[in-house]
Amino acid sequence: MDNPNSERDRRTIDQIRKSRNRVLGLSLAGFVILVFFISIAKMG
Repeated sequence: MDNPNSERDRRTIDQIRKSRNRVLGLSLAGFVILVFFISIAKMG
């Protein structure tokens, strides 16, 4: 009972996981940059 679509599904899951990790990383970087600029604005 081997599913022929399992390889394609696994590849799709990997692509979804990679894109989700990229979105999370970009949003985290944007948040860090935002906090950085706010702290500079408060000091200045």
